[in-house]
Amino acid sequence: MDINIAPTKANLIKSKSLLEFSKNGFDLLDKKRNVLIREMMSLIEKVKGIQLRMTDTFKEAFEALQVANVSMGIHELREIGLSISTKEDFKILTRSVMGVEIPTVKFEESELKAQYGFYRTNPAVDLALIKFREVKYLIYEIAEIENSVYKLAIEIKKTQKRANALEKIQIPKYKEQVKYMEEVLEEKEREDFFRLKRVKNLK
Repeated sequence: MDINIAPTKANLIKSKSLLEFSKNGFDLLDKKRNVLIREMMSLIEKVKGIQLRMTDTFKEAFEALQVANVSMGIHELREIGLSISTKEDFKILTRSVMGVEIPTVKFEESELKAQYGFYRTNPAVDLALIKFREVKYLIYEIAEIENSVYKLAIEIKKTQKRANALEKIQIPKYKEQVKYMEEVLEEKEREDFFRLKRVKNLK
């Protein structure tokens, strides 16, 4: 390794300080990376269960919708669908995991209130509405988790890159500098010692 630094005591102290700082930085980044990975893995495990529920609920919702289409007609069903409110019932908040801001979808599963006359519909419409409403809340949960996983993955990649730079480049560089300067300064001290001893012998 090419070392372009004067082997002085001041530079040795500075290099030792930078080496210690780099080691501490690597340890912190390594801990951060591990925490982020654990958080991401727990979210991935959680989303698997939600996706299974989503598949089953979607299937039930579409089956009910098909029955309603056959029994009532698509035109009538579309009119009923347009009468149902589609207002947003959620808020996007954030929480911090090791400095990473990840989204939280805040919502409450409110009581279902029919917005159409029962005389115009049949139980299949009610079941479809209930099931698609369940799907909506599952989508909120999945959207929260998938966005969180995406942000965590990006931060893990950045953290890994910084940790690698410290481990593979900075720490070895400062170790080499410290070793080089210690050897040069020790050799110089030995030369000074023997020179001083020779001078005393001559006297």
